[in-house]
Amino acid sequence: MATHELISQARANGRIALSEADGKALLHEHGIAVPRAAVAVDGAQAADGRLRDLRAPLVAKVMSPDILHKSDAGGVRLHLADTAAVSAAIESMRASAPIRGAIVDGYLVEEMAAPGVEIVIGAIHDPSFGPILMVGLGGIFVEVLADVAFRICPISRRDAQQMLGDLKGAALLDGARGTQPVSREAIVELLLRIGGEDGILSRYGNEIAEIDLNPVIASADGAVVVDARFILHTEPVVTASLDAPLRGDELPVVDRFAPLFTPRNIAVIGASATRAPLANTFIRRMKAFGFEGAIYPVHPQAEMIEGLPAYPNLAALPEPVDYAYIAMGAQRIPPMLAAANCKVRFAHVIASGFGEVEEGRALEAELVAAAHAGGARVIGPNCMGLYSPRGKVTFSVGVPSELGSVGILSQSGGLSTDIIKRGQWRGLRFSALVSIGNCADLGPADLLEFLLADEHTKVIGLYLEEIKDGRRFFEMLRADRGNKPVVILRGGRSRQGRLAASSHTGALADETQSWQALAAQTGCVMVDTVDVFVGTLLAFQQLGVRRERPTQRVVLFGNGGGTSVLATDNFAELGLDVLPFEAATREPLEALGLPPGTSVVNPIDTPVGTLMEQDGFIAKTILDIVYDHSAPDAIVMHLNLAAFVGRGMVDPVDNLIHVVETVQAQRAGQCHLLLVLRTDGSPELEDSKRGYRERALAVGIAVYDELIDAARALDGVRQVEVFANAVN
Repeated sequence: MATHELISQARANGRIALSEADGKALLHEHGIAVPRAAVAVDGAQAADGRLRDLRAPLVAKVMSPDILHKSDAGGVRLHLADTAAVSAAIESMRASAPIRGAIVDGYLVEEMAAPGVEIVIGAIHDPSFGPILMVGLGGIFVEVLADVAFRICPISRRDAQQMLGDLKGAALLDGARGTQPVSREAIVELLLRIGGEDGILSRYGNEIAEIDLNPVIASADGAVVVDARFILHTEPVVTASLDAPLRGDELPVVDRFAPLFTPRNIAVIGASATRAPLANTFIRRMKAFGFEGAIYPVHPQAEMIEGLPAYPNLAALPEPVDYAYIAMGAQRIPPMLAAANCKVRFAHVIASGFGEVEEGRALEAELVAAAHAGGARVIGPNCMGLYSPRGKVTFSVGVPSELGSVGILSQSGGLSTDIIKRGQWRGLRFSALVSIGNCADLGPADLLEFLLADEHTKVIGLYLEEIKDGRRFFEMLRADRGNKPVVILRGGRSRQGRLAASSHTGALADETQSWQALAAQTGCVMVDTVDVFVGTLLAFQQLGVRRERPTQRVVLFGNGGGTSVLATDNFAELGLDVLPFEAATREPLEALGLPPGTSVVNPIDTPVGTLMEQDGFIAKTILDIVYDHSAPDAIVMHLNLAAFVGRGMVDPVDNLIHVVETVQAQRAGQCHLLLVLRTDGSPELEDSKRGYRERALAVGIAVYDELIDAARALDGVRQVEVFANAVN
């Protein structure tokens, strides 16, 4: 029976799962090895000759929609020598309490698979990304061992191979402690037949909610699915789409979003002639930021607001506007947008009270429908606004006006401001930042498409809590192949996974696993704090990506022996090597005759007295030797500024920063150069550090406050470089 017939028959019978026999038939249809089998309803039927073609030893298993884990219910009998043993085993199972009270479809009798390594292969339908494939070790103990790897479907052969490599117990597949190695290629082929481009999930993923193949017996000869469970969606999953294209949707993505990021004119709804609510603040900030287009306040009674003529409604505007900033009561917004008469391209709804609260969900749906009826696309609601230096648009105050290369999308309004301000003082310069809130209409995937295509954006940062169009989001990132770095800060990671799981796969899969799979398959970098987020974006902005030689070997150079030791541990834990120099580098460094207490093995530990040699210019000689003889992938120079206070007749730190500037100018592109400036927090040193930071940033050097910050940022760069090197 064909797969679609098996699924249709199960649905017609009111079942949400295929029987194991039907599940095995489905697998067999797709070229997946399963044991030869027969079905009996009781012991007598097992003895009627239908098992004659099966070779002992045999196994008998109960098939019941009421029994989730057959072994726990006593519904499996192994090593049965003949038909009589099978018949007796079935009757014994029928008489047991857990089975006697259950609905039983029959008993599946199979040839026992040859010994091998037990693995589990499963799949689950993620609400954001769709079908996700899992592989793990452990058989019935898979939930105890939790040694599993996930990927979003469809997977490639490289994905399948990496999944096996991700397993902590992967050595078991290659033979361990005298065991025989298994065929990794057979497991890879099985994974592809389930989750590959033409696999079961690509064809029937909208019908199948979960798959649990556990155990799969892998051996040198292949991989055989011993137990199979297919759970169906109650209804086939249908991907929602916009009912009809709106004005501008047919344009190339850069042209489509040009009115948002470089608006010719703006409408502001929610400003007042007698008070100063948020919309008034927005108008003032737009004027101060130098917006050159027309600003049209909209108010039902006022004639003038903030020195500008006001209009009673959107339809009354003297011309269509590219961007509308809307900060008014939630209930009044849908009817206003519905009556806009195509006068607004993008409506940025700042107001809250929509889908972020239970009672506002219907209103949010009404908002989107009303906006579409009036010809507008919605950003938000429940957000802060837009910051676009190219368009002279800002919701925040005191932000840089120069056009940078970092594009940001954030589902948190407050965090948007935090990212701008922290990033500003750390040296980030932005191509755009959009606070996207609830993403009722336009979401991360829509705006990501623009940032990936935007010539000004070189690195993308995303703060996301949930994503509704995860499949499209994933496909865009995968198609980019790591060419434009993407850093994701994910909120809501601590939510409990699925409260009731109907399979081993469901119990092991949670939201974190799907995002880790996204990172593995697209090369994006996952981070877990705002500081690491900003620091990683800074590294990409300053250093770029060197895909032809991914970062691995790091040289540490600076003052502070204990600091260097701790930093070496930090870098090693992140997979970056701080290895002792070979003689070709060590010997010319030793020949410098540096003062006692100096170590030149890597880390290069240079006390303050050493760094003051030649008024600090000794650092240039040291760096030249490292560049010429060691050829590292990255150099991290670190200075404890407090240690230099009161030392010497000149400011050695100023000279050391000059050395860094000179080396970067002379050797740009040879390796990544990062600078760590540590202080004791005193105002004087912080002021000095600010000036040093600006000088280093100006020549393309990423600057950090602590070595661990530099290590984490450099690890992000390494991840993208390794991925881009592998797939391009």
